[in-house]
Amino acid sequence: MAVDERSPICMPPNDHSAQLKESPAILGFAVLQDLLNLARVNSLWPMTFGIACCSIEMMAAGMARFDLDRFGIIFRSTPRQSDVMIVAGTISHKFVPTIKTLWEQMPGPKWVIAMGNCAISGGPFAYEGQYAIVNGADKILPVDIYVPGCPPRPEGLIQGLLQLQKKITKGTIDANRRAEKAARRAKK
Repeated sequence: MAVDERSPICMPPNDHSAQLKESPAILGFAVLQDLLNLARVNSLWPMTFGIACCSIEMMAAGMARFDLDRFGIIFRSTPRQSDVMIVAGTISHKFVPTIKTLWEQMPGPKWVIAMGNCAISGGPFAYEGQYAIVNGADKILPVDIYVPGCPPRPEGLIQGLLQLQKKITKGTIDANRRAEKAARRAKK
């Protein structure tokens, strides 16, 4: 059986011929990074972490009807085994230290998906004078993918996870740069 360029198991075509003439070490690193990204894409492990009503839809995405296992996405119950945090719901200011602790316990490279209007912008709780709700997960974590809706359907979460896989494959999310930003944010 012949495998063509559009097959999902093939590496994305990269022309490294110009780099090979300059330095073979750069080519080796580029191919290694592509292989690492391919391994990361096919084994995303989100943390089982739901804050509000959006977590019901997140749980539904892992059940038999939608079956995230077919994409290699398996929910883990501990941050030390997870590489994706799905912030699904309203974030109160009292809960921010706990979220930051869970984020810091996750090994790198790690990614964040903000699921639902409350996690994206505070949702219906965002109004002038409110003091208890964080107006978006991006105020406390470096969010990679936003999944809108109130609550978003499981198909929306699956699409968000597939978009994250695409970003990782293309290399648009640099794990080293993200780790440096996280370290600077932790010092604050």
